[in-house]
Amino acid sequence: MRSETVQATPELPPGTRIQPATCEAHGAYEQKIFPLLGKELKSGCPECGREVREKAEAAERANKAMEQRMAMERKLGAALIPKRFASKTLDGYVAKTAEQRKALNTCRRYAAEFAQIAETGRCLLLLGKPGTGKTHLSVAIANEIMARTTATAVYRTLGAVLQQIRASYDHASEQSESQILSSLISPSLLLLDEIGVSKEKPSDFELTTLFAIINGRYEEMRPTIIVSNLDGQALPGAIGERCIDRLREGGVIVIPFEWESQRGKEGF
Repeated sequence: MRSETVQATPELPPGTRIQPATCEAHGAYEQKIFPLLGKELKSGCPECGREVREKAEAAERANKAMEQRMAMERKLGAALIPKRFASKTLDGYVAKTAEQRKALNTCRRYAAEFAQIAETGRCLLLLGKPGTGKTHLSVAIANEIMARTTATAVYRTLGAVLQQIRASYDHASEQSESQILSSLISPSLLLLDEIGVSKEKPSDFELTTLFAIINGRYEEMRPTIIVSNLDGQALPGAIGERCIDRLREGGVIVIPFEWESQRGKEGF
């Protein structure tokens, strides 16, 4: 014998009555009348109630979307990403060769696994020829993690950092050196670009500043992306062995960019 599924009807409070009623917009419906403190409370049209709830839910979703957009705008503003690179994405990187596809896929994994990477402070080095898309991919990683997580990111060139710190020595400066270093150590991800641009030997000031930044992030286990036109062999001479040791900790990822410049071509 087949058993029938019986849907339970919600029990109404004692004394509740049901009577026919009519809504101007939706027609007939069953109106419930609840006794309340010697008076009667009548239910409204269920369809009108549903429409009110849907409008309220839509308004709440719109408010949340607005809050998310504003939060993203604040994060992007704080990231200090140059206008030229602000809209760069991983999907927008044109990879035509096997080496380019490998670089892109590695950057995709770095962004996708950033939650785990943020726990270990694993760093990423994008090294090689100019015009090959290193800055594009580094910024695309930052944009990706900021869009889908609560992580923060900051992009700075080494030259800008050194100039800002030198300016902090002026008594009229609004920021101290320690505040500048803190702003580079505290973000979830730091993108440090244009390392080793000068062909001259780095000064003690440059090496000391670089070590303060990289070591500060190393101690807090926060990942750093280094972008440089130098290769893996020349990089230690530009940033110092102590920095290399800190970056190497936790299994640094190195992506060589050895193809020719793609500047002026689509996707770069």
